[in-house]
Amino acid sequence: MTYRIRRMAAGEWRELRAIRLEALRDSPKAFSESFAEAAARDDAFWQAKAATEATSAEAALFVARDRSGAWVGTAGAAPIPGIPDHAHVHGVYVSPAHRGPDGPAVALMDAAIDFAREHTGAAWLTLGVHEDNPRAQAFYRRLGFTDTGKVIPYMLDPSEKLHILGYAGFRGPVV
Repeated sequence: MTYRIRRMAAGEWRELRAIRLEALRDSPKAFSESFAEAAARDDAFWQAKAATEATSAEAALFVARDRSGAWVGTAGAAPIPGIPDHAHVHGVYVSPAHRGPDGPAVALMDAAIDFAREHTGAAWLTLGVHEDNPRAQAFYRRLGFTDTGKVIPYMLDPSEKLHILGYAGFRGPVV
């Protein structure tokens, strides 16, 4: 299948909300918020989030659309607040029917990585992946992310852990 990868537009807040809620239902441990938290957010929140992801000079969310125009995946990149020279990949999600070698995951990640390289000024690019998600860990490693040795508590359940992976193909050394 052919996918179109592009940066989201500011007016696409409804689509952003829909795919984020889908992602949280499908992969609840892959994100730092719960479905209930996201579902409770009002339209103004989603409008502001969409505007930021679409227009910020340093942060962006990319979407994959299938032939029908439906959103089937996302991946973003942004600086990490309070941590100089670091950016992170966030919001990575692909709908189940579009996963696999012919899906848009690699192209979404390429778009996010390229954006971080060209727009953030960061020396290091990282992402967090839940300890119970070996499929995602393997995918990120195939793309060039390596284990940094950093493990942090998972925000929604501190008894669980996130492994921090660094992108070896970025500007700085793996942190």
